Amino acid sequence: MPSSYPRPHRPNPARRALAGLTAALLAAGVLAGCSGDDGPERTVDAFLAGWRSGDLQAVGLIDPTGDKLPSAEVSREIKELSGELAATPPTLTRRGEPKVTADIATTTVQVEWNLPGQTRWTYDREVRLAQGDGDQWQVIWEPKVVQEQLSKGDRLAVRRDASTRAGVLDAAGQPIVAPRPVVRVGVQPDGVTDIKKLVKDLDAAFRAIRPALVPAVDLADLPERVAKADPGAFVEVVSLREEAYLQIKPRIYDLPGTKFTSDKIDLAPTREFARALLGTVDPAQADDLAAHPDRYVVGDLVGHGGLQGRYDERLRGAPGLTVVVERPTEGGKLEPTGTELFRREPQPGQALKTTLDVAVQNAADGALRAEPQRSALVALRISDGAVLAAANGPGPAGENLAFDAQVPPGSTFKMVSTLGLLDRGAVTLDGPVACPKTFTVDGRSFKNSDNFELGSVPFRTDFAKSCNTAFASLAPKLGGDGLAAAGRSVGLEGQWDVGTDAFTGKVSTGGSPAEQAAASFGQGTTLVSPLAMAGATAAVARGRFEQPKLLIDPAPAKPAPPGEQLKPESVAALRAMMREVVTTGTASALKDVPGEVYGKTGTAEYDDNPAHTHAWFVGWRGDVAFAVFVEKGGASTASAVPIAERFLRALPRS
Repeated sequence: MPSSYPRPHRPNPARRALAGLTAALLAAGVLAGCSGDDGPERTVDAFLAGWRSGDLQAVGLIDPTGDKLPSAEVSREIKELSGELAATPPTLTRRGEPKVTADIATTTVQVEWNLPGQTRWTYDREVRLAQGDGDQWQVIWEPKVVQEQLSKGDRLAVRRDASTRAGVLDAAGQPIVAPRPVVRVGVQPDGVTDIKKLVKDLDAAFRAIRPALVPAVDLADLPERVAKADPGAFVEVVSLREEAYLQIKPRIYDLPGTKFTSDKIDLAPTREFARALLGTVDPAQADDLAAHPDRYVVGDLVGHGGLQGRYDERLRGAPGLTVVVERPTEGGKLEPTGTELFRREPQPGQALKTTLDVAVQNAADGALRAEPQRSALVALRISDGAVLAAANGPGPAGENLAFDAQVPPGSTFKMVSTLGLLDRGAVTLDGPVACPKTFTVDGRSFKNSDNFELGSVPFRTDFAKSCNTAFASLAPKLGGDGLAAAGRSVGLEGQWDVGTDAFTGKVSTGGSPAEQAAASFGQGTTLVSPLAMAGATAAVARGRFEQPKLLIDPAPAKPAPPGEQLKPESVAALRAMMREVVTTGTASALKDVPGEVYGKTGTAEYDDNPAHTHAWFVGWRGDVAFAVFVEKGGASTASAVPIAERFLRALPRS
């Protein structure tokens, strides 16, 4: 410490008596701070506690000239110097014992600020103290105690540099979301002649776009917005993909007051492309800001739902942060001084690589496009279980029926029942199994669709024609847990890790004889998702269960292990029957589709009214297995099978 440093107080007589001893000790070096009750460390600790709490009344404070300072004034100055960081005071840690030279003590303090985004800014500062009358230690206050480069009137401020959000990639490693052309539809107020008619005409045009815009364009506030805008302003109504705009251009281009600008924004290949699975990226909403004030600020892009939401932190990376010094002007406005105290460079996001195949996904989306009911289609590659497509039809935004629906599988589950029966030797392809019009179990009557009956026919015919009564009569041969065991052999009820929420099914087990009979053809308490049924279908086609795979990077931490090899003779017989479903059975509408198609139709009752049914079709062609589900779709031949046909005809063939 320089000898010219002003002594804040004249030492008392008792101190003079120790002067000789002190001088002798100083000749040998610097004294360590006393550890007794009156040592400087107690004052330092009290000062650090008061700094954090904003209450310094327990601490004596002086300025560098030795003048006393009111504690409230120093507390206020610390808060002002902290600026934008005042709401989150730093963690303050005394590092070691103070060093004392005569009546001046110096201690090192570690200052650690928690900045947004879990960033820490840490540095050391010196706190100096002087011993005054009564041997009391007082903190020498000056702005650079907070940070070395601060002066009176300065303020700390944080500047945020946005990071680059990474993309979700398809199986080829290409971004699914990429810059694509859009047209911004707007209104110029001074060109409008009749705002009510304009709103009506625009609304009718927007509703004519196919596939329909979800959510629909809300024009309720357009008259008010136009009225408040400057006459020559561009009041934006909606941004439309170029292909959607071209559908209605003849209807809206010449409407009085309409204006149009072209642009490019980041979009998926189509509006419906794996929409629920991928999620969306939107400006931070009020809920985001309230839930994570340390993570998001107004204007940030945030993933909502699907993969974008689940992996938001990975995809968005970390924003850059800079702590700068600001100073108020004469008018009181804070302006930067150009002094930068801390910087963390932005960290770009990490891409998410999926197994999605653009051509297959487009085929799946296109197949569902004309379906008015909520629906889903999942396609897997048989050879490795890769999820090639996950499409969802009309329904609430973000609802991923393809992966998380929990619905009865109906007669598609005869595929699983048959596997169990074949494994037990209870049936053969050509062994006769009666198919009566009705079959009663414990007083409960089961019947076939449209009350058909076949009489005593080869089991392969029961399967191809989807005879419920035949399966109800065979249920006892499966035993109490045979159906569940067969389901587990093709992956149902498994602990899958696909990187997002997925329902793997719940198979009926035990129960009354009537419950077992219902479960044998996909009713009762059995529930599945389209993904689960696609996985089971792929297992039959492959001969062994392999968990569906959606993410390549990051790879799932705990994927389900591969299943045991299915009995070759059971699988061969089941495949033959699933081929006959297409050639001579309930899915014969598909027999002229190019390639060998295998499948099973399904109609599933979902309440106490037999007329209320979901529609299903599961099957495969080549290396692609798939499941189609239509909620309240009625007969599978009227809804699910036509969707399957549209999908297969649009599906590229290798």
